Amino acid sequence: MTDQQWIMLKEIIKGELLEPLPIGFVIDSPWLPNWYGIRILDYFSNDALWLDANLSAIKTFPGVMFLPGFWSEYGMCTEPSAFGARGTFPANEFPHAHKVLHSVDDIDALPAPDPKTDGLLPFVLNRLKLAQPNIEAAGHKIRFAVARGPLNIASYLMGSTEFLTIMMLQPEKTEALLTRITAFLKAWLKLQMETFPSIDGIFLLDDIIGFMGANEFRRFGLPYFKELFNADVSVKFLHNDAPCKESAPFLAEMGVNLFNMGFDVSLTELQELTQHSVTLFGNLPPRDVLAGADPLTVKAKTVELVDAVSDKSKIIFSCGGGMPPDVSSENITAFIGAVRAV
Repeated sequence: MTDQQWIMLKEIIKGELLEPLPIGFVIDSPWLPNWYGIRILDYFSNDALWLDANLSAIKTFPGVMFLPGFWSEYGMCTEPSAFGARGTFPANEFPHAHKVLHSVDDIDALPAPDPKTDGLLPFVLNRLKLAQPNIEAAGHKIRFAVARGPLNIASYLMGSTEFLTIMMLQPEKTEALLTRITAFLKAWLKLQMETFPSIDGIFLLDDIIGFMGANEFRRFGLPYFKELFNADVSVKFLHNDAPCKESAPFLAEMGVNLFNMGFDVSLTELQELTQHSVTLFGNLPPRDVLAGADPLTVKAKTVELVDAVSDKSKIIFSCGGGMPPDVSSENITAFIGAVRAV
């Protein structure tokens, strides 16, 4: 993000209503490689192609905020790899991390990873270090420390069903696992911030929040996210595009001030659930509309989305969740035009 975009983002979070209305997208490996015309594996393994793809998106859609911006990642394999999870990387499909915890008895033996040396994390940081001069030459800076959230990582290390099961049946073991992962995440976020002093934001992604009731979230989510977001940064960004009605009222208590949701809850309802204390980043249906519809339909649905919100402060218009695969430039342009025409 440019200096101007970063200032705008902080103004939006403070509640200032900007004109034209702000637009942003979360972009990463599910969309960017194929949009740019390369395979996902090329995007992961060739730093020059990774950089060119990100620069191309910025140049093609000027004025749009792309968050976190120049996201160095290896899909869902990034953080689990530090715990020894085997990653499978098909040439042009999403990578997959294989579980390493086959029973609750394995939790006590889970290693405490060093983010400086373990798994794919050194490659994530080194890619950014090598690209930093070109990123800054293009007028942008590295703004976010980024990580998958503790519940998300636990679900990959153990399996989603298995993790949700032990949450119900063996809560103490669940807390032990989440405590270990949270300690690792604090070190990983701190390392990113120390490596790049331009970082002034934290971005956590965790969809497992959406599979928990309010009581479960209070015990197994809230304390750990509060600990992670308790940092001296301006932007505290959470992504959860699974159902969010149960957790949305806790966002401010978690420390979140920017939230990227799915599309099952309207922006107006989320304003009510959060008491208008959190900036919302969404929420056009990503697959069926932004990716699957024609540009005229995208335009019409975007107008409906914007018109449905009476108070447009603390909103960045986007799709519900990250940019999905197969979204065309024409549909993105239609979305941008519709928002700016309001």
